[in-house]
Amino acid sequence: MTTSNSTLRSSPSPIHAGAKTASGPRGLPLIGNTIGIQRDPLGVFLEGARQCGPVVHYRFVVWHVYTVNHPDGAKRILQDNNRNYNKDVFDYSLLKGLLGNGLLTSDGESWLRQRRLMQPAFHRQRIAGFAALMTDETETMLAGWEGLRKNGDLLDVSAAMMRLTLRIVCRALFSTDIEREEDIIGAAFTEVNRRITNYSYFPFPPLFVPTPGNRKIVASSRALRQIVDGIVSRRRQDSIDHDDLLSMLLHAQDADTGERMSDQQVSDEVITLLLAGHETTSNALSWTRYLLAQHPEAEAKLHDELDSVLGGRLPTMDDLERLPYNRMVIEEALRLYPPAWVVSRNAIAEDEICGYRVPAHAYVLLLPYTVHRHPDFWEHPDTFDPERFTPERSAVRPRYAYFPFGGGPRQCIGNTFAMTEAQLILATIAQRYRLSLAPDHEVGTEPLITLRPRNGILVNIL
Repeated sequence: MTTSNSTLRSSPSPIHAGAKTASGPRGLPLIGNTIGIQRDPLGVFLEGARQCGPVVHYRFVVWHVYTVNHPDGAKRILQDNNRNYNKDVFDYSLLKGLLGNGLLTSDGESWLRQRRLMQPAFHRQRIAGFAALMTDETETMLAGWEGLRKNGDLLDVSAAMMRLTLRIVCRALFSTDIEREEDIIGAAFTEVNRRITNYSYFPFPPLFVPTPGNRKIVASSRALRQIVDGIVSRRRQDSIDHDDLLSMLLHAQDADTGERMSDQQVSDEVITLLLAGHETTSNALSWTRYLLAQHPEAEAKLHDELDSVLGGRLPTMDDLERLPYNRMVIEEALRLYPPAWVVSRNAIAEDEICGYRVPAHAYVLLLPYTVHRHPDFWEHPDTFDPERFTPERSAVRPRYAYFPFGGGPRQCIGNTFAMTEAQLILATIAQRYRLSLAPDHEVGTEPLITLRPRNGILVNIL
């Protein structure tokens, strides 16, 4: 793939004379809509979409924020005019300072070069080599559930999925168990996730001021960086191809220039893959189990499919095409609870989205959460219905009515890895156990950088 610098530059788009000015809910003096959004961002944004339409204007402390809630708007930002939207926004600046300049936070030529170098690591054939690792780790986890089942103890399935997907991505990256480091990595990401979200609502005092909260987030980031830098340094010295993702990153070479990644860049990409490779998939699986526990008819249909195709054996990569309902269940969970529930961008130049004027330098939030519940494209949008994703029903929907992995040039590089992992894990768990929600345990949403279950998801193992 060759690209000139001009492909990464924005050019002004014509704004029609009839372009409308976006409206939004009235806020408070000085702080605008900040308090309402902080208390219930999902509710505020969903209600704003229903009341005000495809583009809604909010005032958020010193920022003017425009949320986009329509497939045409998603297509405009992610695909048709993607060069006009970069990541020069506050939340990505925070992430870059703490996690480095990996694919998640980079932009422009830097992003393009890294994407090109990393793409071979995510080819389907490469991912197929990790399938057995995914089911093996799931089996190990399930063996530990048996004692809980016999004793009638409750399980927090969201915590279990977080540990499982972290172990899988660590083995896929490093070809080894790093059990002690996994605990540190998981705790560090949780700390960064929560504190960056809180800081984005009230960005005071600056992170360099040594408050207790700031010290925690800096310490978590430093601990994560020390672990990853140590692994990369030791691997660089042994000069052995371990046939894992880290080896591919260390040996990746630009086809045009012959250039390789520096140790710093490899570390940044490893941290990004650790975060994206376990956080989003664990949340997707947690919400999937939550929804199945509420809909026994869908769970029964899933078990019927697994019994018919697998007959009790572990699933393989080759089985996935014959398990369409298994996939549809996950797709529907991703619709209702997209882990990447918001995509933030900076509008470089003035643009028109869905007939609304968006000024230059506007802070734009593209919301999969609201688009995935748009009643014009989803009948009974709040209802769990996996069969929305049959080929026939999917074919009549706009491409960007559903985009849990983004779209356009910056579509998530690990989407195939994530979907493969989720399908194999769900099928492996469902072969062994049914899960029922613990009585009186309230499961809420926690919209951080990712959409987590608030208070966990407590279940009985049956």
